[in-house]
Amino acid sequence: MTVSFWLEDAQDDLAPRPPLDGDVDVDVLIVGAGFTGLWTALEVLRRDPSAEVLICEAQVAGFGASGRNGAWLSPYIAVTPAELARRSSPATARLTLETMRATVDEVINTCRDEGIDAQARKGGLLRLARGQQELPAVEGALRQLTAIDALGEVRALDADEVAERVRVAGAQRALFDPNAAAIHPGRLVRGLARAVERRGGRIAEGTPVTDVSGRRQGQRGTATTPTGTVRAETVVLACEAWLSQLPGRHRDLMPVYSLIVLTEPLSDAAWEELGWGGHELLSSHRYTVDYLSRTIDGRILFGGRGAPYHFGSRISPAYDRHGPTHDLLRDQLRTWFPSLTGVRFSHAWGGPLGMPRDWMPTFHLDADSGIGGAYGYTGQGVATSNLAGRVLADLIVTGETEHADLPMVGHRSRRWEPEPLRWLGARYLQRALTRLDARTASSGRPPTGRTLAERLLRH
Repeated sequence: MTVSFWLEDAQDDLAPRPPLDGDVDVDVLIVGAGFTGLWTALEVLRRDPSAEVLICEAQVAGFGASGRNGAWLSPYIAVTPAELARRSSPATARLTLETMRATVDEVINTCRDEGIDAQARKGGLLRLARGQQELPAVEGALRQLTAIDALGEVRALDADEVAERVRVAGAQRALFDPNAAAIHPGRLVRGLARAVERRGGRIAEGTPVTDVSGRRQGQRGTATTPTGTVRAETVVLACEAWLSQLPGRHRDLMPVYSLIVLTEPLSDAAWEELGWGGHELLSSHRYTVDYLSRTIDGRILFGGRGAPYHFGSRISPAYDRHGPTHDLLRDQLRTWFPSLTGVRFSHAWGGPLGMPRDWMPTFHLDADSGIGGAYGYTGQGVATSNLAGRVLADLIVTGETEHADLPMVGHRSRRWEPEPLRWLGARYLQRALTRLDARTASSGRPPTGRTLAERLLRH
């Protein structure tokens, strides 16, 4: 089994849990023991300690994106504030951002209450303008937050202020948001699994769900596994990108691979030169996405997109590593920190994230069929999954939620195009955005927003 550094670092808690053995009846079945499934189970059991909750996981708890991500506990979803306001209203956009900011603290506080050492460090998020071509993006982000009256403590930093925090080559300006934290996702996801079990929930690892059907004619919903059938009043689909592998679901989400490289621990002298004592999350404004974090033991994580989409939304362990993309990420890290030219890398991994057609996450529960789910985070799921779990638990236990006005609640995205259109569109967009980033970096001129790739990205 391929695991990331995060799960490898939590290997003291990787003893497998027994798989399902025979048919079973429960109140709530959850498909997937990642952040979404575990937060949902924990919140259901908090609200109703008598509930029978079973999580079926094909591999081990945290095997998917929850154990492979960039360690970002971020207050954002993939849809920008301006786009949220356009689709709904400025008030709804502001409510969404305020709720997500509070969710970051909710995760940290729950870790404290449940005794989970997730190594949370609330150092904030720096979105850097690395070069003249990215300066308009910083100003644009400020305008978006100001337009919905949600600027709060977010502010722009000039080059000197950025360098006081971390010394990144070419950094001319940045947007600093204090409402973000670095975490250890492996410790968080495994800690959540233990918390669920302490409250009476059961996790069946090595138990893939191959088909799901909802309630009908007075009968409970069912889920089929190789070792038994589960009957449940409520079935929650919490398998993120792997949702696309269930029958009839292959167009609900597009599995997009995000890859990561990790350095060996740096010397004290290297850290003295770089700064970064606040453990801020870092990224630039590239269309092809980059994200960085600093680990407790002094490593640098550098992640990004670029690995190709695979025809038919295929997911395979063979795709977790892509040599050209991992090499590119190593080279990019050295351009951020030229003093680390000779740095050694200890780990490289990757995995799929779930991208919905409109970039909007979905939290839903159908009262008739009893089938619900939360997914479609597009790489912004560490905090969002906690909110999803609370919303789903509300709907399961009481049928209503205080978060009903959020645009994710009850939302259903348009389905992706069938193949080969999906493959052609995804591959075109990946290549076009890569070329656009390279062109703007070499020319120093910002993107125009008028290219076909940029227009497709907005839709």
